[in-house]
Amino acid sequence: MRKFLSLLFLLLAVSAYAQVDLPRMTRQRAEMLVPRPGMKPLHSSDTGEKTVMDTIATANEHIKILLFTDNTWHYWKDPAYLVSQEVFTECWNNNEPDPYHTSLDNLPAEISFWVVDTLSSYRCPRQGKVYSPFGPRRRRRHQGVDLPLHTGDPVYAAFDGKVRLSKYHRGYGNLVIIRHENGLETFYGHLSRREVEPGDWVRAGEVIGLGGSTGRSTGPHLHFETRYQGFAFDPQWLIDFESGDLRKRVFTLKKKYLSIDSKYVPESEDVEEDILLDEASSDQEETPVQEAQPQYYKIRPGDTLTHLARKNGVTVRQLCEWNGLTTKSTLRVGRSIRVK
Repeated sequence: MRKFLSLLFLLLAVSAYAQVDLPRMTRQRAEMLVPRPGMKPLHSSDTGEKTVMDTIATANEHIKILLFTDNTWHYWKDPAYLVSQEVFTECWNNNEPDPYHTSLDNLPAEISFWVVDTLSSYRCPRQGKVYSPFGPRRRRRHQGVDLPLHTGDPVYAAFDGKVRLSKYHRGYGNLVIIRHENGLETFYGHLSRREVEPGDWVRAGEVIGLGGSTGRSTGPHLHFETRYQGFAFDPQWLIDFESGDLRKRVFTLKKKYLSIDSKYVPESEDVEEDILLDEASSDQEETPVQEAQPQYYKIRPGDTLTHLARKNGVTVRQLCEWNGLTTKSTLRVGRSIRVK
């Protein structure tokens, strides 16, 4: 039974890695298909500090298994393959914190994604009690959380990703920004020293800088932000900084969380229903207005199904059904396809 569950979990993770959209489903069905560890807290790991003893190939040439000297193991994804993905090329800028410059109206009401799957890991960037939370502060937008540390303390990458920015930037002081596979970006500010450069691929748990008090700061601390498409949301939706745990592997980011006045509120288990959309709503037919007014888009160079689905607030699966495509279809420049 244990081997079966492990295999099921691996298959689901590989599906997420391949960016294959899963069908909408109820919470009851999700609990049958998604292993419960995906919904439970994940402890901060120390894989970035272990010594690799051996590497084993898998059926996917871009995925390896790393064996460590302490007799543990972990999946490893080839960064050379990952960095070629659209998420690491779209709106890439090494100089400014927000390269997207998009309108909040362009984002869907909510988006669900894996924060960490079985092929990746997580490390709390700095464990401790949040002493300055997300939200308005002294007539300014405080777009992250402040965590106590001493100058010179190590600061860790929270998730695997590619360094987009590493420089001194006004109020942030020494700032490192990492973009991750799911489109999230994490910010690490007020560092006394930066240990990474733009373009570096980092693993969760890798030291990306040392704590300090540079920029607009009254004392040593880590300013940590989480952003999506340039919009900040309370990092405590993802991380319990006191315990160091990731609250769950699967997260639903709602547009309302992107308001500066939206702070983390402890969730009840019922809120997990928001992780996957209700199956009943997906089975309903479109209203006459929607059917009468479909919207079309002319394909441009560089467009992908994933990008178009995200931009229009629909799924890749829906785009394929509307246009007779598959997830492997090549989009022909100049062709018009239905997007809503």
